[in-house]
Amino acid sequence: MSDTQVKQQNSGAYYGQAILSFAVALGAVTVGIFYLDASGWVRAFLAIAVLYLTTSAFTLAKVIRDKQEAGQIVSRVDQARLEKILAEHDPFQKL
Repeated sequence: MSDTQVKQQNSGAYYGQAILSFAVALGAVTVGIFYLDASGWVRAFLAIAVLYLTTSAFTLAKVIRDKQEAGQIVSRVDQARLEKILAEHDPFQKL
């Protein structure tokens, strides 16, 4: 008997909230940089820094997700091997 895990799926509202939250945060920082009382070079530097931070955050999230998915695959393979060994084992057979 195998226990298969049910994949938990997020709702559309959850995805919408995450996207909207990201857009509002990025927009607020952009407006803040635009209205900052500083020279153009300082604003350009801050804009590039925000873009770099954003791409780094996406990359980090992807790497963590990929590592977690790889761990789940290894766990499934190990579980399948164990189930095969247990299915083939005959406790009444003499050693």
